Parts: sequence; structure tokens; C-alpha cells
Amino acid sequence: MRELDVIGVRVEMPSNQPVLLLRERGGDRYLPIWVGAAEASAIAFAQQGVVPPRPLTHDLMRDVIVALGRQLEEVRIIAIQENVFHAELVFDGGLKVSSRSSDAVALALRMGSRIVGADDVLEAGGVSVAEEDEDEVEKFRRFLDHISPEDFGEDAPGESPTS
Repeated sequence: MRELDVIGVRVEMPSNQPVLLLRERGGDRYLPIWVGAAEASAIAFAQQGVVPPRPLTHDLMRDVIVALGRQLEEVRIIAIQENVFHAELVFDGGLKVSSRSSDAVALALRMGSRIVGADDVLEAGGVSVAEEDEDEVEKFRRFLDHISPEDFGEDAPGESPTS
């Protein structure tokens, strides 16, 4: 098992499908997991520290676990079957409960529990990104954040106005 960090939720274009992005701690692999819109919101809310006026489902689950005096030790992403990720919640005392990966991550973020992925899951579903590629991607993102349409003249070199 490898420890994973939650990078965040992004929307894949053009399908508008939310993707949960996990990163192998101390490694170069990312684990993209396509999730539903409600789960994507629950994960994003937890990452941003948003406290809704009334508990959402994952907040309720956290409150029940705490009220029962239990501890969520870790969340494990344990398998990929037919492109579906499977997880389990591991509680104190060794109790394990099957879960969807998106629900497990949303709960782990609320409980402060660690998230781990099985080696074979990372091997099958992980995507390696070299560090120099990450630096280039980050530089490009910063460039896009600071560029405006005016930075591109009406006639870019080598282009005709009608092309």
C-alpha cells in the first residue's frame, strides 16, 4: 500500500465529468478516479473547509462515527474491476466496510484519515508524470493565469488575418 494525497477534483472536458485526482506520496504517479458530481462537491467542500448550514451526507457519517466512539484509521483503494475503483474503510479494531472510492475519500478528508492505494491499483490505474513535466505544466498554468487577449496582436507573426 502506498500513501496518497488528494490533489483535488477537476472537470474533464469535453464530457464535463468530474475527476478525483490522487497523487502517490513520494512518487510520480497520479491516480485519476472519475466520480459523480455530488461526490466531487463533497470532496471539494472538505478540501476548502466549507461548513454547510446543515450536515451533508459525509458530514453526517463523520458525526455518527464520532458519536459511536469509533476512529476511521484509513481509507484503502483496494481494486479496479471493469474500470471501477473499489475502496474500504478501515476502522479501529480492524473493522472493514466496503465503500465507493469517492465516498471513502470524502469521509477521510472530514475525519483526517490517511488514504492509501494498493500497489496493483497504482500499477493498473496510475499515470506517471516526471518531475520536469510537472514543472513545465505548472509554468504553463502560471503563464495562462497572467495572459490576456491583448497579449496576442491582431496579426501574429507568420499568420494571415484570414487564417
